[in-house]
Amino acid sequence: MEWLTGPFEATFVQRALWGGMLVSAICALAGTWVVLRGMAFLGDAMSHGLLPGVALAALLGGNLLVGAVVSAAVMTAGVTALGRAPRLSQDTGIGLLFVGMLSLGVIIVSRSQSFAVDLTGFLFGDVLAVREQDLALLGLALLLALAVSVLGHRAFLALAFDPRKARTLGLRPRLAHCVLLGLLALAIVASFHIVGTLLVLGLLIAPPAAALPWARSVRGVMVLAALLGMTATFCGLLLSWHLSTAAGATVSALAVSLFFLSHLASGLRHRRAGRTAAPARTTG
Repeated sequence: MEWLTGPFEATFVQRALWGGMLVSAICALAGTWVVLRGMAFLGDAMSHGLLPGVALAALLGGNLLVGAVVSAAVMTAGVTALGRAPRLSQDTGIGLLFVGMLSLGVIIVSRSQSFAVDLTGFLFGDVLAVREQDLALLGLALLLALAVSVLGHRAFLALAFDPRKARTLGLRPRLAHCVLLGLLALAIVASFHIVGTLLVLGLLIAPPAAALPWARSVRGVMVLAALLGMTATFCGLLLSWHLSTAAGATVSALAVSLFFLSHLASGLRHRRAGRTAAPARTTG
């Protein structure tokens, strides 16, 4: 029992656990729509697009979170504007923004001889360095993400399954898409300093994708995704403590592992259901 509870007696591990759970809930709300709409590449591009703002804020001695918010706003506006270009596919526009923002961030970093920006921390995060004020910000971000998800649920749902119907119902799909991009940006900005930009997709995509075969509604996917993300957080922190591995990467790796286990179990369930259904059809 000491092996299970011992690591969480440390205050910084307790804060890491709470931070990871809050991030899991935020990512579940945004990540569900990312998975349903096939927007994984957009999520990856937006997470890496934070680098210029974070790098510039660090070099000027400013707040990294403010720099991340500015970069996220630029990425959101850019994706929205390029998405309206008639002769440019959305993937092409996202790819160009991705490379452009990442290149700009590297240029800003390279201009500093002291390399003041900790790229390792930016890319991989530091879940064990979560402070009490970080938990307060994550709590506010969760409340905002929950409000946006509740108020925009109908529009997001129509946008995910039938954009034309969303337009005929007067749900303003373009506005809904912009708000959804804002929700995605909120999740990434809130999460990047916990698990880093390279690993944020682990909590953003893996838990909702793992929940998809088992849930019967979008809300069910969100709830199950949050539970899976929290499970990955708890087990990841536990394993990283005992195995002396990087905490954020361990959490992300477990989230991805849960996805593969979920789809493996789902495939076995469908095979078993098919075998039991076959004799019933032949005897009838």
